[in-house]
Amino acid sequence: MAVRIRMKRLGRTHRPFYRICVMDSRTKRDGRPIEEVGHYDPMSRDNAAGVKLDIERIDYWMSVGALPSEKVAVLIKKVKTNRFGKGAAPAPMAAPKDKAAAKAAAAAEAPAEGDAAAE
Repeated sequence: MAVRIRMKRLGRTHRPFYRICVMDSRTKRDGRPIEEVGHYDPMSRDNAAGVKLDIERIDYWMSVGALPSEKVAVLIKKVKTNRFGKGAAPAPMAAPKDKAAAKAAAAAEAPAEGDAAAE
């Protein structure tokens, strides 16, 4: 029996709510699960509060061969690393260059090149 850890959709139109379930891979999306190991509310304003997973049970099921779906694997990774809802830190910005100083330096170099070419 191929077992998957995947999301079972609940809720209403335009207001989804998912249960993270361990299911046989041939079962319908909203079919009967073997075990429910968490839930996910994508509409929650606080992303960390919208996800609750039983990591111990998920680790057990993965140890006996259950494969998580792509979306569930992302959720598990975010919960385990405690980075749910946090984006990557942006790269620091370079210091602004002084345009007037750059023009003056370019102007100082231009006549020097012209003098060298004239000689």
